Amino acid sequence: MKKKTTWTRLVFILGVIALIIGVIDPLEGSVIIVAGSVLIAVAAYFKMDRHYKIFILTSLLIVFGVCFMFYLSSLGGFGGTSKLSWWWGLLILPYPIGWLIAVILLIIRAFKKEISS
Repeated sequence: MKKKTTWTRLVFILGVIALIIGVIDPLEGSVIIVAGSVLIAVAAYFKMDRHYKIFILTSLLIVFGVCFMFYLSSLGGFGGTSKLSWWWGLLILPYPIGWLIAVILLIIRAFKKEISS
């Protein structure tokens, strides 16, 4: 028998693909990574997955970091000859942290699904 693919599963898969494709260029691909993390969080929430809170948290971290990355970029960057010190770069840190947590959680979920099958 064929399983029916639900829209949440499709959105989840599209989110994972976007999360991975955006890594090719983390600066310009950050918009794709934001979209992917939001899609994963939405699908996990509607599916009431047991990890949906973590996916929402990682999505918020990624959005926060990317927004500050674009904001600091519009100000001319930080460090070097810029008026902003290197410490302003800490505002970008949630972006890679959120991405890393999301990828680790996806890997853990994949291995646990393999083991339980």
